[in-house]
Amino acid sequence: MRHALQIRAAAVDDAHGIAVVHVTSWQTAYRGLMPDDVLDGLSIEQREEGWRRILDDSHATGRTIVADRDGAIVGWASFGPGRDAEASGQGELWGLYARPDEFSTGVGHALISAAETALRQGGFTSAYLWVLDGNDRAATFYERLGWIEDGAVKLDERQGMTLLERRRTKLLV
Repeated sequence: MRHALQIRAAAVDDAHGIAVVHVTSWQTAYRGLMPDDVLDGLSIEQREEGWRRILDDSHATGRTIVADRDGAIVGWASFGPGRDAEASGQGELWGLYARPDEFSTGVGHALISAAETALRQGGFTSAYLWVLDGNDRAATFYERLGWIEDGAVKLDERQGMTLLERRRTKLLV
């Protein structure tokens, strides 16, 4: 039996749980879309260190929320002002991930609903996000919730690979 889900602001002490979700969700969701050696080489410890820095940054412009079930982090979302030059005045969902055993359980829906509400309360009337090309599960999830692909694409160069991402947008009013 699954217990109640709590959506709350992330704290520095959540860094390990967020890192576990980050790494395991990437290893599951991006298998076949990224090289196996890149996915297999992801480090929970390195991600945890990065998340500690992010969550401890008093000058951060964005927010991170977590989905907590019985004291365990089962998902997270980060969002804030758009980071792309052409996105001035728009909000951005920077990332949203759930633990693989929590896929299709409502965790993602609860997180995105809370993120949309927070962006709206922050004065944003529209927002965007990027989806890795070929990530059909995510594309379908976002489409179902009103995030529409708008035709914009970008190439993300990282760890010796080039990833194609597709933008989705949503009016928040």
